[in-house]
Amino acid sequence: MRNRSGEKIKLSGIDELLGVVNEESAMEIDIASIHPFAGHPFKVIDDDKMQDLVESVRENGVITPVLIRPAMENQYEMISGHRRMHAAKLAGLSNIPAIVREMTDDEAVIAMVDANIQREELLPSEKAFAYKMKLSAMKRQAGRPGKNNSSQNGTNLRSDQVLAEEVGISRNQIQRYIRLTELIPELLNLVDDKKLQFTVAVEISYIDKEIQKWIILYGRMIEI
Repeated sequence: MRNRSGEKIKLSGIDELLGVVNEESAMEIDIASIHPFAGHPFKVIDDDKMQDLVESVRENGVITPVLIRPAMENQYEMISGHRRMHAAKLAGLSNIPAIVREMTDDEAVIAMVDANIQREELLPSEKAFAYKMKLSAMKRQAGRPGKNNSSQNGTNLRSDQVLAEEVGISRNQIQRYIRLTELIPELLNLVDDKKLQFTVAVEISYIDKEIQKWIILYGRMIEI
């Protein structure tokens, strides 16, 4: 599906995937003009699945458009589609089909997390930072007057409770995941690698980061 940059492409069957309105359509956008979402918590890894995606892109192109928002002049920020864009780059494409949507910072955070959080095999670190980012955005939105303000919708649900119901875990578990963001990177990597138990990691997260470094050092000394 090759068009001139900026030429609209009518697509079907993507509304539910991207939450687009009927008036939106995809455009071919120069990949070089799209930069990653700031603080994007989901890792893009060159594994076997990525290689499969690259081969699919080479054969069929990018079927589902990415979601981006305008940034500075002629530049865009990726909201949903980091893996597809990475695969497109590896496949040698210069353009990618994209939905361009105006969004506030909080709307962009929520859309970015929602588009990725239901993926299988997410790492604890990915969930931790994603939950933290979305919860902060939800709290800011709840504090502003508007249609998304929970008090105007006749409910006093806390933002973390709303988020917990959306992802299907308890509010306390949401908070436990967020505690992992207080770990130093070396310890968080151990959690992702299943070398440090989740519950133990949560307890360690309350310890000063300088002492966390000593924990890593002590662990290395034991291995030696």
